[in-house]
Amino acid sequence: MPFDPQASFGKSLFFGEILEDQVFPYPEMDRDARETVREIVEATAKYMSGIDGAKLDRSGEMPAELLQSLRELGLFGLIVPQEHGGIGLSNTGYARVMQEIAGWDGSVAVTLGAHSSIGFKGLLLFGTEAQKKRWLPRLATGEMIAAFCLTEPGSGSDAFSIRTRAEKSADGSHYLLNGEKIWITNGGIADFFTVFAKTRPDTPAQKGQITAFAVTRDLGGVSHGPHEDKMGIRASVTTSVRFDDVKVPVENVIGEEGKGFKVAMSILNHGRTGLGAGAVGGQKRLLQLAAEHAGTRKQFGRPIGEFGLIKEKLGRMAMRCYVSESLCYLVSATIDRGGVDYSVEGAATKIYNSEALWIAADQALQIAGGMGYMREQPYERILRDVRINRIFEGTNEILRLYVGLTGVQKPGEYLQGLGKELARALNDPIKSLGVLRDYGLRKVRQTIPYGRTQITKAHESLRKQVANVEDAVQELASLTESVLRRHGRQIVEKQFATRRLAEVAIDLMAMLAVISRTSGLIARRGFDECENELNLALAFCTDAHHRVHQNFHAASHNNDEEIKAIADHTLQAGKYENDILG
Repeated sequence: MPFDPQASFGKSLFFGEILEDQVFPYPEMDRDARETVREIVEATAKYMSGIDGAKLDRSGEMPAELLQSLRELGLFGLIVPQEHGGIGLSNTGYARVMQEIAGWDGSVAVTLGAHSSIGFKGLLLFGTEAQKKRWLPRLATGEMIAAFCLTEPGSGSDAFSIRTRAEKSADGSHYLLNGEKIWITNGGIADFFTVFAKTRPDTPAQKGQITAFAVTRDLGGVSHGPHEDKMGIRASVTTSVRFDDVKVPVENVIGEEGKGFKVAMSILNHGRTGLGAGAVGGQKRLLQLAAEHAGTRKQFGRPIGEFGLIKEKLGRMAMRCYVSESLCYLVSATIDRGGVDYSVEGAATKIYNSEALWIAADQALQIAGGMGYMREQPYERILRDVRINRIFEGTNEILRLYVGLTGVQKPGEYLQGLGKELARALNDPIKSLGVLRDYGLRKVRQTIPYGRTQITKAHESLRKQVANVEDAVQELASLTESVLRRHGRQIVEKQFATRRLAEVAIDLMAMLAVISRTSGLIARRGFDECENELNLALAFCTDAHHRVHQNFHAASHNNDEEIKAIADHTLQAGKYENDILG
């Protein structure tokens, strides 16, 4: 079968299916696109290599001359279509450029990513032609910098709890916007804001409706607070943004009135390839630093890179980077090929890549030893910069629940008793965390139709790894059904079980991405030229296989109840109570 734009290979795993044609062959950029991106990457690297990241970190400010240089390089218009004055890169091309930028400096990467990945992405995805013609040319040049305004003092991952209001005027010509958003990247330098507000208030019977708006600073009533003093990415401009009686024309609605939640989730799903690629760039930079230090630092008369435990750190850093890269560019290519259902794969990539980057930062500092702890070295700054990746664009905890809860939807439809009602609720699983408590799981009498799915397009050298994936996919489907049967209407509250389903699925998606990529490289270069890539794939698949089976085992042999009881006790006490003096 050819690539199916409507299909999700990540979701299919929970149903016991491997959609081979969604993953094989591993996608590649065409020659012309590759050359264009290479030129941009080389020019960007040349400029970024001259930026003093330590100075930016110390000052905690984004210099006007740096922003102007980014404008001149065209980096604000990477994904703006050429007809609107931008470079018009594909998602894959954009991701590769963001990878390069993030490898040099986190603050610059976040500034550009907040602009393109999420700041005006709603305009690209849902904007009318009139809206695009009006704003995209100025966004492409950086004359207007964009920001994404969702988070509020009382809402984070729970988007439906926002309190910003937009009330329609009596004559229907505009909305009166009032509210405050916090922790907004580019908040102090942006002139274009994608703002989410309630256009229908909450009632006891149902949640209100959210609408997305394009708000420009020249409308009046838009102000921002002071620059936040952050742990990392200190030079990126993070502020609160206030909207006081802002008259927003009805023509500025992005998408449809009341459909803002869909707009927000689409933006975040679409934008995660930029964050995932940035994590690849960070890992590559850290691996380079660590390898250089391990090759030159001597202890006991030998370079420390010759010692086994240092080799292990370097090897696993390279392995995780290969996996991160494989996942990221598989998802970006899915979008470029017209795929519309990639939210699970995007969430998995964000989780894996952000955590791989954090491990790489920790391990690189460890390899540097005491030197790594000194501020004149880049390690501690990078460590602080990368910590945010596990938090923004959806915390990894929430995204794990998203992957797990979304994954059980299709199997749920095949279990008698779940029906369409639960399936509809699971379409927006995070939104429905409270709603799903009201849905019951009636007596189940139907079994999910399992059937072993063969992968036929992987290279012969990966046969064992393919068999492990095929078996694990069937076991994931079995565990999914078991969890649904066991927990019924309480499934949303069983977050430990949901997390295990997600962990298995993430590892399986990563294994498939790596197997596909490595098979493609072998086919193109020849087996003898791909020894390192094959070792990277084999090493990861072994680790992932062990984790998958640990999660399967933990489904029935775990300490969940003890951990929750300890947590409840700690919450009640508000502290750790034990003391050897007691």
